[in-house]
Amino acid sequence: MTQERNIRQRSCIGCGLHEAKDQLHRIVRDPRGSVSFDGTGRKAGRGAYVCSAACLAKAGKTKKLDRALRTRVSSEDFERIAGEIACVNDATDR
Repeated sequence: MTQERNIRQRSCIGCGLHEAKDQLHRIVRDPRGSVSFDGTGRKAGRGAYVCSAACLAKAGKTKKLDRALRTRVSSEDFERIAGEIACVNDATDR
């Protein structure tokens, strides 16, 4: 008998879409308090997931990202993360 693996589901904080963990982009607040994009999905810390750059913008505008990470995300961090997610989206579109 083969046993099927359970696929881990996460939800986008921007639109609420439920998707497999590896299909979403993870933003993480590490134990020191800095916020960054987690391309591997394995960094230690509190994480939040978004499905697209548009959902990231929505989550930033409505402060959902701040609430999910339990910290205030600076505008510099937000712009850096948005740029990294845009680069990842461009690379996957090719």
